Amino acid sequence: MIFNCVGWVWKKTRILNLITLMLTGASWFLLGIWYGWGYCLCTDWHWQVRENMGYHDQSVSYVHFLVLKLTGVNFNLHLVDTLTLVIFLLSILISGWLNIRDYKKTRLNKKPF
Repeated sequence: MIFNCVGWVWKKTRILNLITLMLTGASWFLLGIWYGWGYCLCTDWHWQVRENMGYHDQSVSYVHFLVLKLTGVNFNLHLVDTLTLVIFLLSILISGWLNIRDYKKTRLNKKPF
């Protein structure tokens, strides 16, 4: 999740960051058609692992769950979901823009045979 938010900062990780953001978006919005908006394969797997370990503290939002566990503060679920979406959208816009900019710079700097 952290890489999705800041992986665009470093030029060497930008393409991988864009890929992980697109996979996250595909999971949220495409798989979400069948499993519910915001569905994430990784989150589903994490819930299954926690349940097998004997933890039964699932939340409807993984980010809300993490924030609660890390801070002890029970923020409004709608607020957490909204901020998650805004940060995701900003991250994918920034990553996309930087990747396009880097691609154009690389094309301009290439010398013909």
